This record gives sequence, structure tokens and C-alpha cells, in this order.
Amino acid sequence: MAVRRLALEQPASFAFTPASKAWCDAQIAKYPAGRQASAVIPLLWKAQAQNSYWLPKPAMECVAAMLGMPYIRVLEIATFYSMFNLEPVGRYFIQLCGTTPCMLRGSNDIRAVCEKRIGEQRKPTRDGLFAWAEVECLGACCNAPMVQVNDDYFEDLDPASFSALLDDLASGRPVKRGSQVKRVSSEPMPGPVTTLMEAGLFDGSVVGAWKARFEERAKAAAPAKAAAAAPPASALPTSPAVGASTAAAIPAAAASSAPDAIASPTSGSAPVMTAEAAKSAPAPLPGGLAASQAPVASAAVPAAAPASRPDAIAYPALPPMIVAALQPAPAMDRVAEDAAHAAKLATLPKDATPEQKADAVGVRPAGLKAARAGTADDLKRVSGIGKVNEAKLNLLGIFHFDQIAAWTRREVHWVGTYLSFPGRIDREDWQAQAAVLAKGGATAFSQRVDKGEVPTSSGGPSHPDKTK
Repeated sequence: MAVRRLALEQPASFAFTPASKAWCDAQIAKYPAGRQASAVIPLLWKAQAQNSYWLPKPAMECVAAMLGMPYIRVLEIATFYSMFNLEPVGRYFIQLCGTTPCMLRGSNDIRAVCEKRIGEQRKPTRDGLFAWAEVECLGACCNAPMVQVNDDYFEDLDPASFSALLDDLASGRPVKRGSQVKRVSSEPMPGPVTTLMEAGLFDGSVVGAWKARFEERAKAAAPAKAAAAAPPASALPTSPAVGASTAAAIPAAAASSAPDAIASPTSGSAPVMTAEAAKSAPAPLPGGLAASQAPVASAAVPAAAPASRPDAIAYPALPPMIVAALQPAPAMDRVAEDAAHAAKLATLPKDATPEQKADAVGVRPAGLKAARAGTADDLKRVSGIGKVNEAKLNLLGIFHFDQIAAWTRREVHWVGTYLSFPGRIDREDWQAQAAVLAKGGATAFSQRVDKGEVPTSSGGPSHPDKTK
């Protein structure tokens, strides 16, 4: 860390102007009694701005007195943070970012201009107009190289534009802040660009989609991880009469007589029993097989049992529901889906209505003219649906949980785009929540709503709005 010392020449005194004093009092008022010292950095910054962007000793003493702090505490803070200039820096203090992105984009060329026209770092010019210093990242990497002059950023510089900026400042002419190449913010540069041109990257339509894709890929990879962790078939007990081929023929989810046996989802693995289940398990038969693993009657043998394996032990067929549960869920190709939607939205005019945008990517779900029996479900019990979204859904004819639970994928896309948050319905799993609530069940979120713990989701006949 560089040694930072106070300037040798100091003013005799310092006092905040009435306007600055009022601003400081407002900052101090933000903190409870006894905690006024928390305002020390804002007050030091205000003192520096008032004193031509450098902080003299009398100003630190003034701040210490206002906050009831020992002067040494204020001096420690002022000398620690490089944002505080401890000596005069001229009327225009230029901070040049020299961190990697700016350096790669030409900050060394800007530095050469500073050295030629201004001179040594932190030494004001003879006319007192300029001083400069190289600093760490100023957070405008997309528009590198850049400098900060007093409180303003000047970006997308080159030696010519930076020299022109210095000329304008020196002559008192007005200057253009921000990008010097007619860029509005940090969008791609004008001209041929091969990246970052998808409309969805800029209109908010893919916000959160990365999270959904991550979760789906993790879910799809779960069966493979479970298979890798399962014990090998060779670990099963065998007998000379049955042989090693017996273990290989045992289906993955074969039922065990122990109620808490855990079946591996991998073909060729036997049930793994917990310690408690092992205590109550039947005694093994000769050859190392438990009673629950004994051959069953031929009537129960599945049709798919291989005839060429006379030594294989056949088990009853598993219920279809269990078989389906053991299959990995098909992962949706969200990347392609998002890209297709972004391409469609990009073809619409800028003043397209929410309905037009929704129609471009999905299908509007069928709605009801009115709530059944005149009473709508409290849709705010679904996490992600507040009072505003509930009102919009009601206008679409969506009044009940079972309507949401029955939406197709294209209807989900339509509603998400219409409500201006594509992907949120999937991320917050509206349909799973709605399916539980439609059957009279409750979710953790709906229980909090019912207890009045979620003010933004309160309201309705049975849930008074506590925010009014």
C-alpha cells in the first residue's frame, strides 16, 4: 500500500457552505443516535467536492467535530481510501482507468497523452487546470478506454478524441459526457457485429432462463449420477447353483419384503436395505438368497423374461406408475425455445401490444366469462402472483387454480409474455403450485399467505388486504 500524506501547504480553515451543511445534516439524520460516525465517508466526499476535489486537514477536523469523532479516526479513513485526494489536483482531475479491459482497448495511448500534455501523475499543471492519475477499474469496461473527469465519465476514447476533450475543457467549451462515438449506453458498436445481437438479450425476455435451463439439466443428469453411485452387480450374494448371472437378471426396482428397502434405479442392481430393515428381514435361503428373492410362480413371470436364461430369477412386473417414475424426465430444449421466441419478437414493431407479443410466441388459454359459482380462487396464494397479476389473469378469464394447472406449454408462453416476464411461470412453478391448491392442498407459500405473513399477496374475501 502506498504511503499517503497530507499536503505540505494547508488552508487556515474550512467551513461547509449553507447548502453543503444542509446536505450533511440530512446524511447524519439517516443514522440513529450514537451512530453518526457512519456518515463520515459521505461528509468527507462532500468536503472534497466543495474544495476543488481535494481534502485539506481543516476539512477533516470540521467533519470530526460534526460527527463527534476523534480527528485521528477521520484521518485514518481519509488516508486509507484513494477516492480522497490529500493534495490539490487542479480544476479538472482526470482519473485514467488502466485495468485490463481498458488497457486492451488502448488506455496506454490515453496515458501517453496525459504524460505529454499534463506531466507527472497527481501534479497539477502550472495554470492549475489539470492533474491526472491512473486508477483501478471504474466499471465502464464495455466502453473502454475511458477516464473520469471530476464526477463525469468520458468513454470510447482514442488519442484524438481525448486531446479534443482536453482542449474543450481548457477553453471552457461545453463537452459531451459519456460515449464519444455516439453510443447510447453499452450496446454493441455501430457497424458489423457478430455477437450480442439477439433481441431477447435486450428486451428482458430471457431473464432467468439460464436458471431454468440449469435446473433442467441437473434433473436430467440425476439418473446417471445415481447409476454411477449404485453398487455393482458383482457385489450381490450368489450360490454355485444360481451363479453370477442371477444378479444380472434382477430388475432395478424389484420389491423387497422389508418396508424401508431402497431400490436402485439402475438395471442390474439389487435392493439395498437400511440397517433397521436388515434386522427384520427374513433369514437367507441356501445359496445366499433371502426369502423375498425366491423364484415366483410362472404365472407371475413377465412376458419379457429371456427364455435363454434358465438360471435367471424372474420377478413380478412393476406397476406402470413406478416404471414411469424411474424414467428420466425429458429435458426441454430451452435454448432453442428462447432463441425461436426472440426471433419472433424481433419481427414485431416496437409499439407492439402485449397481446401481439404474446400471440407471436404462444396461444392464449381459454378463459371463463366469470368465476364458477360467482367465487374466484385466491390466485395470490400462488407464489409469483400478486394483486396486479391476479387482476390481469382475471381479465383473461383465469379465476381458478385448475385453469393454471391445465395450461399447455404454448399457453404458458402466451401468458408469460403477456405479463411481461417470460420464464417466470416455469421458474416459480405456478402450475405445480396450482395443481396442489386445486385439490384443496396447501403449499408452504400459501400457508404463509393464509397466516397473513405475505402482505403483497393478501386480499380477497377470506384474506383481507393488510396493505391498505
